[in-house]
Amino acid sequence: MKKTTKFFTGFGLLALATGIFVAADHIDAPASMGTTADIADYFAFEPTMGSDNTVFIVDLQSNVVDGLAYGTFDEDVLTEINIDLDGDFTEDMVIQAIPRDGRMYFFGPVTPDQTGLNSQVLVDSPLGDVEISATSAITETTSEGVSLFAGPRQDPFFFDFFRFNEVLAPSPMDNSGFNVPGEDTFDGANTMSIAIEIPNSMIGEATGTNVIGLPVYKTWITTNRKQ
Repeated sequence: MKKTTKFFTGFGLLALATGIFVAADHIDAPASMGTTADIADYFAFEPTMGSDNTVFIVDLQSNVVDGLAYGTFDEDVLTEINIDLDGDFTEDMVIQAIPRDGRMYFFGPVTPDQTGLNSQVLVDSPLGDVEISATSAITETTSEGVSLFAGPRQDPFFFDFFRFNEVLAPSPMDNSGFNVPGEDTFDGANTMSIAIEIPNSMIGEATGTNVIGLPVYKTWITTNRKQ
């Protein structure tokens, strides 16, 4: 799902330049794949069974390779978690994250002023901020019980690229693609991750259900780059 976004100035000493932002999605958006706005993975889950909290994790930039300098968050990219509470596949609540000067700033969750192709950074609804981690993880927990993290993490995606190609086009004399244990080709690669654990009371009541009838939120991610 794609969305363009406008930034507006505000939030105390945090200066957000006005501009139009264009959305991205991993691989699906040719103008954004492989860039700092590229979405690698998205996870939303209960931290424990029956918890009253929800965890959202967004992984960006899947090409941050181990052994090289860690990637960095792009200050021209806004990440937005969109939450649909009534089943119409339109965001009813949003949580936003944007980096500035070594920290990740979060806004929301709040009903957006407008939905669809345009939105605003919710500078009047600050959620909290956290120092962007390097090799050691740094987290912050707000007075409302929201835990925040931003920094490089191990890419959770397992894929044996070479074995995959051997299965697609095996040699007539070699079926190793079918009988050799898989190896994670991208083991050691990193992503730039944003993680939020938030009480469900702050994001509204889940109206959807999963295959076993438990309530779930309908959520998706957009990234937005300034033009």
